[in-house]
Amino acid sequence: MGFKLDIFGDGQLDADYLEWLVDEQSAAVGRHFSRLWDYYTNPMVEVVGGNAADRKISESGHPYVQAQEYGLPSRITGLVRSPQTGMFGSQAVRDIQRKEVVIENDIAWRINALADFLFGKPISLVSKAADGQKRHEIGGVIKAVFAANGGLGFFQDMAVLASVYGFVDCFLRPSMDITSHVSSLQRPPLDTVLNLAQTIDLELIEAPRALPVLDEDDYRVVRYYMQHFHQKRNTIQRKNSFLSRILGASAYPTDSRQVVAVTEITSPEYWQRYEDKELVAEGEIAWGFLPVVHIQNIAQPYYYEGVSDVEALIPLQDELNTRLSDRASRVTFQSFKMYLGKGIEGFENKPIAPGRMWCTDNPEASIQEFGGDASAPSEEQHIAEIREAMDKTSGVTPAVAGVLKDKLGNLTSAVALRLTFMGMLNKNERKRHTYSEGVKKICRMFLSILDAANIYKTTESERDVDVIFPSPLPENLMEKLQEAQIKRDLGVPAEQVLRELGYETTGN
Repeated sequence: MGFKLDIFGDGQLDADYLEWLVDEQSAAVGRHFSRLWDYYTNPMVEVVGGNAADRKISESGHPYVQAQEYGLPSRITGLVRSPQTGMFGSQAVRDIQRKEVVIENDIAWRINALADFLFGKPISLVSKAADGQKRHEIGGVIKAVFAANGGLGFFQDMAVLASVYGFVDCFLRPSMDITSHVSSLQRPPLDTVLNLAQTIDLELIEAPRALPVLDEDDYRVVRYYMQHFHQKRNTIQRKNSFLSRILGASAYPTDSRQVVAVTEITSPEYWQRYEDKELVAEGEIAWGFLPVVHIQNIAQPYYYEGVSDVEALIPLQDELNTRLSDRASRVTFQSFKMYLGKGIEGFENKPIAPGRMWCTDNPEASIQEFGGDASAPSEEQHIAEIREAMDKTSGVTPAVAGVLKDKLGNLTSAVALRLTFMGMLNKNERKRHTYSEGVKKICRMFLSILDAANIYKTTESERDVDVIFPSPLPENLMEKLQEAQIKRDLGVPAEQVLRELGYETTGN
């Protein structure tokens, strides 16, 4: 079955192009973005097979492989990988013994630190409505929607997904209670409005699922939003099962869960859902706009995707893991002293221990000591320079994670802290702009939905909000209060001063 696109009424929407997106482009997009996610999470897979590759892996003493082994050379892993086989697909290399593999995931803690700096503390969303009472009501609606979708956890998930993939899309899915209220002429009371607002689902879309159809003349305009993913069902796939053929259909299923390929197409007016390329549902969108908000991690001109924090770190992470694995092999061979005995009968059976003596009549006999750990300053310097390069590339230094080395000076001063975290703070400011614009669009969009559904009426100007980020650095409370008093003396409205201090304000 193919795509049936008559409902969209757009002669320029090419079914063959959508087929290409689903069959070919989605696979390439999935491989690219899945690799970024695997480098962030570094999942571990146990080795259970008996083929040559699995036997080489188990010989190393670790019955598992990790995702970041994908970037290690074959001389260390004893395996060869390719983009077609994926992160864990491998083939054993003849005559190469697997070495000790050391993986230090320097990507994950940097991504988590970036998310903590951006959304480690709750942000404040303040309506810009002119009327005080209206402003207070809209603030309650905004809080209700985000609280129902996880509160601070929603923003942290947003930051992690965008930081890994380079962007994140938020799909707004109102409940049937909201959709069915479009034709109603009665406006519900505020308590009912808050309850209905909590039924709006803010779904964060993973990058491997997103297949946006962009305008040919403007990459910033999304004409259609497509999603393609594989969904697991709460049923067991029994078709062609070995046991089902022998024992019959009544036997207990032993195969894996049933998986269906889902494709969703959404336009500003209509939507469709396909399962295994068969149309199963379609409908109309009553809001008149595409319910998707696109947020770039860091703005990248002329591209739908933003700049990923993970992608730039992958080559450095591979080099770090390679050098750490080489060092582990060197330490293994050199950390224990070994002895070469010449001309001593039965030397291989004699124990090495204090108080032991050997004698021989051979005047040419000798015992030569070799091995033992030796200093390798060039190796240590190379590893340190790789870590420093990762610090500069990511903007996240070990000091952010609380790892203090040598003397960093007097960090009790706010100026000293800002100088220490300069790169991190500058990157955080760039992200604040893109994320705050995305959060504002989300607020405007669900307020527009409530307005179109005749649940809570707002004007275009009343849907604007201010996004206030707290400082990620420790602050002196007395200094903040003194600064607030100075602002108040200069004529800054008391309500704005209180918001900046983190206090709730109520409408008049």
